[in-house]
Amino acid sequence: MLPPGADALGLPQDKIKAVHYYGNAVDAGGRGGQPMVNQSTNVVIIETESGLRGIGEGGEPRTMEECAAMMIGLDPFRIDSHWQRMMRGMHYTAGREKLHSLGGLDLALWDLKGKALSVPLYQLLSGKSRNYIECYSTAFPRPSQGATIEETARACREAGFRVYRHATDVGGGREVDRFALVRRMYNDCLAMQKGAGDGGWALDFHTEFDPPDAIRLCTMIEQADLQPYFIEDLIRSENIDAYKTLRERTRVPIAMGEQLGYKWDINRLVENHLIDYVRTSLPNVGGITEYMKVIGMAETHYVGMIPHFTSPIAEAALVHCLTACSVPALMEILGNGSRTWPYLPKAYDFKNGKMWPNERPGLGVEVDVTKLKKIGEYNVYRAGMLLNQRPDGSYTQW
Repeated sequence: MLPPGADALGLPQDKIKAVHYYGNAVDAGGRGGQPMVNQSTNVVIIETESGLRGIGEGGEPRTMEECAAMMIGLDPFRIDSHWQRMMRGMHYTAGREKLHSLGGLDLALWDLKGKALSVPLYQLLSGKSRNYIECYSTAFPRPSQGATIEETARACREAGFRVYRHATDVGGGREVDRFALVRRMYNDCLAMQKGAGDGGWALDFHTEFDPPDAIRLCTMIEQADLQPYFIEDLIRSENIDAYKTLRERTRVPIAMGEQLGYKWDINRLVENHLIDYVRTSLPNVGGITEYMKVIGMAETHYVGMIPHFTSPIAEAALVHCLTACSVPALMEILGNGSRTWPYLPKAYDFKNGKMWPNERPGLGVEVDVTKLKKIGEYNVYRAGMLLNQRPDGSYTQW
């Protein structure tokens, strides 16, 4: 028996009419002018001929135009088909910067489908597998002037966060004295262990160390019987095979991947058990379509998901993805989670140090575009390199 068609599911026959792109004054880290594509808060809205509108986020104008033009006039509900076209439809496979634009559009396609069916996105991904997502705080505010790391870590836990996160780039300048930094971070780890307890803290090496110093600090943490939830980005990310050496010489839980993209970037780390948590995020991996495949790969190898924070609409999308899976999961929040965005009347639902799924359709996000600047509108189809198809209609390659 054939599966039901789109009309049987309540989806209308529809076509993508236009893609609207809006610029934002700051990126997810609060930097003006969107200097970091990987934390872009630009908003993308896909509009169909029937009037449906799907909301996404990310990217930059050049690659957004290239990806968006490939979808004009096509069925908005064939999401994986669009993903394949955008990823491979311009000779070069999409690089990490282009993946961000592709991912923003993918978020919007999923939001649109959820709204078309009047269900929250997690229901389309498999339904609720957890009641909420635990969070960790980056840059949790000090509880009082002059408060210590120990006191701040304790306050973070008391606010409901699962983990207090500290990093090597906190409290120092641009010059890295490797010996002094290792010693300072070790002392900070002692303080966090005392303030937050077993598994209540994490340390980001921020890719500042070379392997000998990363291994030395991990060894010091192990020998002192300290218990971090995870240690992040031990060394630079260009050569992921270097993690073979690290894994052989330390047993601290390793989280890595915020500088990586789609599943082919992360698969060797996961399949060879070189990391314990995947840090890839939305929309950076190429959107929800790809993120759920990364989650499936992680689950197969008993690896958890600790996505890097990106931007508010993408964070809302992460809540749906992680709600619909059972792998160990932890989300990153800046500060105490109280930040708001004037252009988002509704974003994600955060309280008591946790992210909570809601029943709003799609991503559950509302955007006031009058508070944003339009930087692109794409309504003319441009095919790029047409991909060949198998007899069943699935794409192979150009």
